[in-house]
Amino acid sequence: MGTFNILLVDDEPEFVESLAERLRIRGFSTAVAPDGARALELIRSQRFQGVVLDVMMPGMDGLETLRQIKKVDASLEVILLTGHARTEVALEGIQEGAFEYLIKPVDIDELSFRLQDACEKRALMLQKT
Repeated sequence: MGTFNILLVDDEPEFVESLAERLRIRGFSTAVAPDGARALELIRSQRFQGVVLDVMMPGMDGLETLRQIKKVDASLEVILLTGHARTEVALEGIQEGAFEYLIKPVDIDELSFRLQDACEKRALMLQKT
C-alpha cells in the first residue's frame, strides 16, 4: 500500500490537528482545512485519495462542501463526521455521494479502516477508467 493523502476538514483546530497527528501515526499523509472553501482550494491544487469532512461548519456546511467536492472530483471518497446523531443529515450525505458517515467522537481505528477502504475503492475505480 502506498501512502494515502487525506484532507481533513473541520473548523475546530485542536480536534483536526489531533486527528491529523493520529492518522499520520497510522501511516496516512494528511492536510488540514478549516472550512469548505479552503478544502476546495486544496482539492483543486493537490491530489488526495480521501477526505474526512465535518458536517457542522460555519459558512459552507459539510453537505454543500461535499456537493462541491464531487463536482471537482467525483471519484474522491468523502467520510462525513457529525457531532450529533443526526442520521437524516448523514443519510442525505450518503445520497450525495459520501462513502460513509461516522459520529464524533470518532474511534481512530474505525476511521483508519474506513479511510483505507475508501482510498482502495477510489484506486480501483480509477484503474477501471
